[in-house]
Amino acid sequence: MCTRPTLPLLVLTLGIPLLVHPVDAAEPARTSAVSAEVDRLLEAEIRASGGTPAPLASDGDFLRRATLDLTDTLPPSNSVTLFQLDPDSTKRSRLINRLVHSTEFSASQARYWRDVIFSRATEMRSRQMSPPVFQAWMTEQFEQKQSWDKIVEHLLTATGDVRENGATALLFAHGGEAAELAAETSRIFLGIQIQCANCHDHPTDRWKRIQFHQLAAFFPRVRVRPKRDATPRTFEVVSQDASRRGRRNPSPQALGLMFRRLDRNRDGKLVKSEVTDSRLDRSFDRFLQRGDANKDGGLSLKEFQKLPPPGNNNRRNDTEHYMPNLDEPGNRGDAIRPVFFATGGRATEGLDDVERRQLLANHVTSTRNRWFARAYVNRTWSVLLGEGFSMPIDDMGPEREVAHPQVFDLLCRDFTDSGYDTRRLFEIIAGTRAYQRQIRPRDPTEPTPPFASAQPSRLRADQVYNALLEVLGIESTSVRQRSLRRQRPGQSNNMMSRRRSAGRTLFLTLFGFDPSTPQEDIKGNVPQALYLMNSPLIHAMIRAGGNTRLAKILRKHPGDDDAISEVYLLVLSREPSASELKICREYITEVGRRGEAFEDLMWSLVNSSEFLSRR
Repeated sequence: MCTRPTLPLLVLTLGIPLLVHPVDAAEPARTSAVSAEVDRLLEAEIRASGGTPAPLASDGDFLRRATLDLTDTLPPSNSVTLFQLDPDSTKRSRLINRLVHSTEFSASQARYWRDVIFSRATEMRSRQMSPPVFQAWMTEQFEQKQSWDKIVEHLLTATGDVRENGATALLFAHGGEAAELAAETSRIFLGIQIQCANCHDHPTDRWKRIQFHQLAAFFPRVRVRPKRDATPRTFEVVSQDASRRGRRNPSPQALGLMFRRLDRNRDGKLVKSEVTDSRLDRSFDRFLQRGDANKDGGLSLKEFQKLPPPGNNNRRNDTEHYMPNLDEPGNRGDAIRPVFFATGGRATEGLDDVERRQLLANHVTSTRNRWFARAYVNRTWSVLLGEGFSMPIDDMGPEREVAHPQVFDLLCRDFTDSGYDTRRLFEIIAGTRAYQRQIRPRDPTEPTPPFASAQPSRLRADQVYNALLEVLGIESTSVRQRSLRRQRPGQSNNMMSRRRSAGRTLFLTLFGFDPSTPQEDIKGNVPQALYLMNSPLIHAMIRAGGNTRLAKILRKHPGDDDAISEVYLLVLSREPSASELKICREYITEVGRRGEAFEDLMWSLVNSSEFLSRR
């Protein structure tokens, strides 16, 4: 790659800043009425507040935006001009319909939810084992057009090997820990951060501490454990139901026998020195603090029998959830019955683990629970327009105001009435003028109504990665063939596959971010910029010789103007402006070597903020 001192001048002069910081043909007709009503309500509210909706984006900008948003890929460069020349007034709705019913849409959604679940995983081993399995499973769910409530039900009730059942992802990501699962269930599927009530009543919403622990009480019997004799090493999600595993609490008679065995001096009182060599040694001080009612420094038989049974006093053996006693840190508190805070739905006694979680899934996805639809609609609107009706998208809460409540309620009702049809929701939102408007960053000094224009959004890591593959001409089939040619005798295909996936994993680690994060908080950074500027792979593929994508363009177009236009279409999905074309011509003349100049041009476009952003 050329490192001529004139290269930065080219980048700056172009004004492209470097990164530092089978389809149902009738579907568009069925969704267009809802899209039109959304626009009618929205535009009326915007104008009533003194705002003016932005003009629609150009066909080229819309094509790039919709293709990236719905499939995580760039549109083929030759499709940009064809789409712009298409005179059909329904071409945008036809494109949306085709994209949301494509295999690529399913894969895109799987990647998105992979990031949502694993970005905040507390079990670090899950990040290495589970994402590919979850991604494949989630893709299949969307391919089968599974409704959102059924997908969530699978995620909450799953059991089995984490390398075989992708539905175990959420449970594995948090190690089966009841409090973490309660927090994430509420955040992801309800848009409510009830974990703020873990230690105290919620500071800004009506949720109480007891309600958080009642939600956690649906999960105490979930276990994530290593799977014995498994190669490669793996884990499994299982249920620890005391009745099924024979782990009932000891009877009073059994506790009496244990007490008498430990009571060496037969004085009817257990003290620390008598349990030194028993399994009660480490926990006796805690038991004493909790059970010594008369404060005589020992435990009577009656006091001993009132304590949580020895051997069932830790997470491994607990089958119920306890709300900690904050006044007595050594006291784990009272056992809590499962209750779903959003609707008041209660679990009856005698339910096993999966039955409890199934009941929770029923309550979460019930049409009586308005938060389920609101969370998904708000999140989807934010993904497509750059901001939600309520921000942040995972902290809505009953006391929060939402922008344009009539529009929000309309979309939530339609989503619920459709049976939680995700494709329909995406098609409705993408079909609105609100989504298709020009992107205009909001001026903080001016009170611009929300959704008068689309907001700028940074591309997710998978979108950038796929765009790079398209620009550089690296296709999965060619990568596979090259890998097989390099395969050494005795080297397995699985090993080669792991090596190829390692490159993507490294890229996702570098460019990835939690999709629940507001866009204004997502910034580029120096390591990302350095990677794009200095990556050996990018340098190797941006060459004007051999059989690279750029070399093919230069051989196809002997004239510089046509070659410049195709490079722009390939990288940015648009034609160069007149001023950009002039600058590129002058730079090619200045360099004097056509291939080198075009290498610099493509490199500068790949490193531009425009390449890494929605337009």
